[in-house]
Amino acid sequence: MVEFKYSSRRDFLTKIVFAAASFQFLNSFSFFKKNESFKSLTILHTNDMHSHIDSFPLNHSKYPGLGGIRRIASLVRKIKSQEKNVILIDAGDIFQGTPYFNKFKGSLELKLMSNMGYVASTMGNHDFDNGIKGFNNVLHNANFPFLCSNYDFSNSELKNKTKKYLVKQIDGLKIGFFGLGVKLDGLVEKKNYGETKYLDPVKTTHYWSEYLKYEERCNLVICISHLGYKYEDDKISDLKLAKLSKNVDVIVGGHTHTFLDKAVLIKNQENKNVIVNQAGWGALSLGRIDLKFSKNKEILDSLSVNEISKKNYAII
Repeated sequence: MVEFKYSSRRDFLTKIVFAAASFQFLNSFSFFKKNESFKSLTILHTNDMHSHIDSFPLNHSKYPGLGGIRRIASLVRKIKSQEKNVILIDAGDIFQGTPYFNKFKGSLELKLMSNMGYVASTMGNHDFDNGIKGFNNVLHNANFPFLCSNYDFSNSELKNKTKKYLVKQIDGLKIGFFGLGVKLDGLVEKKNYGETKYLDPVKTTHYWSEYLKYEERCNLVICISHLGYKYEDDKISDLKLAKLSKNVDVIVGGHTHTFLDKAVLIKNQENKNVIVNQAGWGALSLGRIDLKFSKNKEILDSLSVNEISKKNYAII
């Protein structure tokens, strides 16, 4: 797994200041509130939180006193109080990384996420760390679905426990979601994923995005991905998937722990923009994408900034 590394603490703090300033600009500009002739949607997203419920220790060498799901929860509450239409999603690797996971086996993380109002998540490789049985044992703590479109769980305890896709109606907008997981072979112990079959993510994307766009008539199709942002080799990534896609509007990713100041735009097979974003790891950053739609419910424009969960921002 590739981790984004800042060249120095100064570089990291510079990114914090930039993100915070950009966030304040969006609030003061009130881009989506001054014109009521269109609908707006705010997508908030996390990934690779790795059981970081609390902030990093104050003596941590890179992120002292930063991050934590509790601070993300505070940011989410603040944004929901400011914006009308907000959805919150996660791109996997919820588990593993702190003693909370060792003690509660993932149940605490899922309870917190349920209270925060997550709409959906996908499974990351570390969500298999207690095996399929272990994941199934705590799954009832989540009041949101796990979307695993390219995992076939037919011969496991997770049969019929996850979903291939989800459709949500929000303020007259029809939003479709599907989820992609990384190839488990060589990354996760065989005993932990058992008879799970890995399906080609590109073919899966073509199938479900077309279904959501044309059969379900969704105005927006979101892929929740744990494939990884980009690689040096020919392995499939979010950036490559965006280029190969036709009916995907947004890819919210995880796995590579990539910190982005804001989402990037990638041209797909039909020369249309696909919004691709990722929000680091350890609940250090909350991804945010703001969209506006025309009266015909077509995407008109987008703004994006990833808010850093810095020490003195959240009110806990």
